[in-house]
Amino acid sequence: MSIETDFLVIGSGIAGLSYALRAADHGRVLIVTKGDITECNTNYAQGGIACVMYEPDTFERHIHDTLVCGSGICDRRAVEQVVTGAPAAIKELVRMGTKFDRSADGTYELAREGGHTENRILHAKDLTGAELERVLVRQVKRHPNIEVREHHFAVDILTQHHLGQMVRKNTSGITCYGAYVLDLKTQQVATVLSRVTVLATGGVGNIDHTTTNPSVATGDGIAMVHRAKGVIDNMAFIQFHPTSLYHPGERPAFLISEAMRGFGAKLRLPSGEEFMSKYHPMGSLAPRDVVARGIDNEMKTRGLDYVYLDVTHLDPRSVIDHFPNIYKKCLSEDIDITKDVIPVAPAAHYCCGGVKVDLNGQTSIRHLYALGETSSTGLHGANRLASNSLIEAAVYASKAAAHSIQKIKEIELRTDIPAWDYEGTSHPEEMILITQNYREMQQIMSAYVGIVRSNLRLDRANRRLEIIFRETEELYLRSTLSRNLCELRNMIAVGYLIIKDARRRTESIGLHYSLDYPASPGNEF
Repeated sequence: MSIETDFLVIGSGIAGLSYALRAADHGRVLIVTKGDITECNTNYAQGGIACVMYEPDTFERHIHDTLVCGSGICDRRAVEQVVTGAPAAIKELVRMGTKFDRSADGTYELAREGGHTENRILHAKDLTGAELERVLVRQVKRHPNIEVREHHFAVDILTQHHLGQMVRKNTSGITCYGAYVLDLKTQQVATVLSRVTVLATGGVGNIDHTTTNPSVATGDGIAMVHRAKGVIDNMAFIQFHPTSLYHPGERPAFLISEAMRGFGAKLRLPSGEEFMSKYHPMGSLAPRDVVARGIDNEMKTRGLDYVYLDVTHLDPRSVIDHFPNIYKKCLSEDIDITKDVIPVAPAAHYCCGGVKVDLNGQTSIRHLYALGETSSTGLHGANRLASNSLIEAAVYASKAAAHSIQKIKEIELRTDIPAWDYEGTSHPEEMILITQNYREMQQIMSAYVGIVRSNLRLDRANRRLEIIFRETEELYLRSTLSRNLCELRNMIAVGYLIIKDARRRTESIGLHYSLDYPASPGNEF
C-alpha cells in the first residue's frame, strides 16, 4: 500500500504537533505515532517551559545560564535563537489556549530550577507538559488538513538505498522520500511518500533500566537516521534526572520535578544531613549533572538505594498547591510529602545529542528535518539546562516549518520506491528472544554506560552489545515486523552510538564523567 502526502510528521509531542499546525495551511500533513497521540515525553513533562518574561531577567542571563550548564560546548547561535525566540513561542501557545499559572495580579507565576539564576519557568501546576499536549492535540484534531494515524510505527526512512543505490556516510545528496510505516493493528507496512519528512520521535530513556520516559522513548528517529547514513552528534550526553521517586519495578519512574528544589526542597541523607553543598555552591539547585553524580556517589559510597528529598520545612498548603500531582502520587505510596521525606534516585531522563541539525532543523539528509529530543541543535551542549527542552521544540518547530514551507513547491514526490518486501519472513517463534535481549541491553547500558563511566566499562559494554546486535539482526531478517522487535533494534543502535561517542572523549565534561580522565572545572566532585 502506498500513501502520498506533502508533510510526513513522525511523532506527536510538542515538536511534531507544533510543526504540523504550522505546515497544515500549506499542504496535507500526515502524523504517524506508534502509540496514542498523547503517549509522548511532552505529556510527562512536569516542571515547565523556560522563557525570559520580566525584569530583572534578560536574554543575556538566560543565554549565560544555558552556556554554563552546557559546559562550554553549546552552539551559541542555537542558544541565542531559542532564548530570543521563546517569547513569541509562548505567545502562540497562549493564543491557542495554554493556561500557565498566574499570580493574583495577573502576571505569570515564574518558578526557578537547577542551573537558572533567575525565576523564568512558566508552568501549569506540576503538569505543564500535559497542558501543552492537551492544547496542541485539540488544535490538531480540528485542522482539516491534518490526518493522524495512531499505532503506526515508522520502521525506516526512504532514501536512494531503497532504489538499489549504494549509500555511505560520505555519499553526497542523500535524500529522504518518506518512510516505511507499520500499522501495528493490521501488521501491514505502508510506503508513505512525502515531499518533506519530520522526525519528532522523542528520546532514548528506555536504553536504561530506570527511566522517567514512557515506553515509546526508544530512540527510533535517531536509529533511522543512523541506518540512513545521516549525521548523529553528541550521543555521550545522556541526562539523568536526579530525583525520580524510588519505587523499584515501576516504569516509567515517577518524576519528582526539579521545580520542587527550586521551591526550596533539600536533598538529605538518611541521617538528615544535607549533602549537595559539598558538591556545588548552588547546593540542591546545582545543574542536573552535578546533582545526579552527587546522589550517585553518596548511594555507592554509603550502600544506599536512594536518598531523600525534603519539603517538610515548607508551608504545607503552598506545597500541595504547587505540586498537586506529586502530592497525590506520593500519598498513594503512603508518603505525605508535607510530613514525610521522599525517597528519590536518579533515572535516565533526556538525550542532549541526537540527529545533527542546522538552525532550521534540517538534517544532513535532504528534505528531512529533526525536532525536539530527537535532534541535536547545539542548544544543550554537554548538559541540558532545566526546562529548556520544551521551548527548544517550540522554537525549532516554527523555524523548520517556515523553512520547509518555502521549499515544498520545489520538491517532487518520488513514486518509484518499492513496496515493503515480506519474502522469507515468518512470525518469531519465541517472544523471549526479543524480551531477553531487551533486558540484557538495558542491564549493559545501566551497569557500564550510566552516570559514571570508565574505558574498561565502555569496552565491556561494546563487546556485550555486539553479541546482542548480531542476534537481533538475524532475528529481524527472518521475522515479520513487530513493535517489540523494531524497538529492540533501534535501542541497540542507540546504545552503540552512545558508547562510540563516549569512547572517543578524553575528558570528563558535562554528562560524560569518566573515571579515567580528570574532571574539567565545575565537574569535579
